[in-house]
Amino acid sequence: MEQTAQITKDTLIGDILDLAPDSAEFFLAMGMYCLGCPASRGETLEQACMVHAVDVNEMVQQLNEHLASASKK
Repeated sequence: MEQTAQITKDTLIGDILDLAPDSAEFFLAMGMYCLGCPASRGETLEQACMVHAVDVNEMVQQLNEHLASASKK
């Protein structure tokens, strides 16, 4: 059984998008519209959440749940 990758607050936005391109919807929902920008891809999830006033722990949970459900399909 393959283990699903785990996202943490220190995971880079670019790595999350490479792992699960459809996770862009979570970033767009929090107002992060600059996903194609090289600077945003190099930010950690925690940095992006801080700038956009989003709870990083909640976002980590949502993204990990999304990855887990996607890996079951």
